[in-house]
Amino acid sequence: MCGIVGYIGKRDVAPLLLEGLQRLEYRGYDSAGVVITSPKASGLKMVKAKGRVRDLEAKVPARFKGTTGIAHTRWATHGAPSDENAHPHMSADNKVAVVHNGIVDNASDLRAKLTAEGVTFLSETDTEVLTHLIARSPAEKLEDKVREALRLIEGTYGIAVLHADFPDRIVVARNGSPVVLGIGEKEMFVASDIAALVTHTRQIVTLDDGEMATLKADDFRTYTTEGTRTTASPTTVEWEAASYDMGGHDTYMHKEIFEQPEAVDRVLRGRIDERFSAVHLGGLNLDAREARSVRRVKILGCGTSYHAGLIGAQMIEELARIPADAEPASEFRYRNPVVDPDTLYIAVSQSGETYDVLAAVQELKRKGARVFGVVNVVGSAIARESDAGVYVHAGPEVCVVSTKCFTNTTVAFALLALHLGRIRDLSVADGKRIIEGLRKLPGQITQILEQEEQIKKIADEYADARSMMFIGRVRGYPVAREASLKLKEVSYIHAEAYPASELKHGPLALIEPALPTVAIVPDDDLLEKNRAALEEIKARSGRILAVAHQEQEKADRTIVVPKNEDELDPILMGIPLQLLAYHTALALGRDIDKPRNLAKSVTVE
Repeated sequence: MCGIVGYIGKRDVAPLLLEGLQRLEYRGYDSAGVVITSPKASGLKMVKAKGRVRDLEAKVPARFKGTTGIAHTRWATHGAPSDENAHPHMSADNKVAVVHNGIVDNASDLRAKLTAEGVTFLSETDTEVLTHLIARSPAEKLEDKVREALRLIEGTYGIAVLHADFPDRIVVARNGSPVVLGIGEKEMFVASDIAALVTHTRQIVTLDDGEMATLKADDFRTYTTEGTRTTASPTTVEWEAASYDMGGHDTYMHKEIFEQPEAVDRVLRGRIDERFSAVHLGGLNLDAREARSVRRVKILGCGTSYHAGLIGAQMIEELARIPADAEPASEFRYRNPVVDPDTLYIAVSQSGETYDVLAAVQELKRKGARVFGVVNVVGSAIARESDAGVYVHAGPEVCVVSTKCFTNTTVAFALLALHLGRIRDLSVADGKRIIEGLRKLPGQITQILEQEEQIKKIADEYADARSMMFIGRVRGYPVAREASLKLKEVSYIHAEAYPASELKHGPLALIEPALPTVAIVPDDDLLEKNRAALEEIKARSGRILAVAHQEQEKADRTIVVPKNEDELDPILMGIPLQLLAYHTALALGRDIDKPRNLAKSVTVE
């Protein structure tokens, strides 16, 4: 969460930093700030503002010149959004400025200690503690000042530091929150996300946890927090700057929903083995003997990634006949789980930096487990920490709510399930059947997206609802959960998801005309049981929107989606409900790309 961007070189720095913040605003957008200097300057100059980056830009004076600077856009943790709580934070002598992503767990103790020593705090943030610790360090070098301060704190951080006495450098450090260096021609960049860098360079270095770096205009060096030099070779980013543009759409969410046919084609490309009705997943590093030794699969994710894991677990059980389940990563490591050597653990994260998932991976690795990653961002922390894995190739996703990455993750799980199934007991005929189904997905998604106008009219009808119920059975239940989350995230309408079979065990008490129900009704062996649930709702005067493969008599409205193989139907049935959430939010005038209280990449606990 939050966004960091920094630059050192010869160009006028303020416009570069503001542009970078605009590209990172999906990571946090309640306040923002910028601090600059130059070798010829007499100190640091800072501007901060509550609100969006545009509010900060309006406050930056015309004569705000420098060649070095750091900036930040915030998602509040310690302290409400305000000018005072916005980053950067400056020391009392105006010599040290810090931007920080993460949480200092022992901030209260350190604040009390510093206050007793005469330090006056201007904000409620944990970050200001770090600023004063750096400023009060007696070390002579900036790197040593930062290192000494970091030794005193507990928690997570991605930081960038400027010091008026060292205007020729930016010092950065990482522990649990991403820090990426951008290598230019006699200029250097730093950011918390490559989105801020790709306009200027595609050569990047990603810091590991416990690693620091010093950036100068013509050079950089990396080293551990203990001072040991590390070797860092730049890699080339595949994504281009145009990938982060809206491409003629009004919002990123709309663009990303409509990018799904191409994105799904990308995750399939080069991975299908027609000869054996199987798939190639080169990143797995799992031979047939090892695959057959897997006795259970445990999938860990948060939010949308967790829901993709629920769909993935069902596909693995159905196609590979391996017991599989999914669990929120945020809960997993706190219940002292039994780590089984015969279990394959799969960590799911769009950003590859989700802190709860990363922490679960690290705990599993500590206990000797085999961990695979299913992530979108190449070179991300979870990708590096995992033993092996699969990239989902969704491309950049800028909207806070995930759409195309969710879909691509479910397709990646279908590939993994097919891979494990064909190694075990799935027949050639069934393998061929699933491959044919996978090949149909991009075209079928396009057919669903062509129903946008109909879905928009339905959304307009339901936008006045104060709450909605989503139901589904077995394959349909994870779809209902994800659709419920999407509606909550982007429209702020309260929504709940239940297994359709659970309605009569309590939730039927809620059914009334004012509470619409969205029912996932695939044409599979549970069709008649799902129709019985619709009868129960209709008997209690409930309004029903069905997502089905054919018109449903008991539903007030039906969105008909193309039929695929039973195992793959959940991938398609979630697509129209993304559009439903989008157009409901649009009808209510919501800030679709930046929902209140949320941010894209959750790098705090």
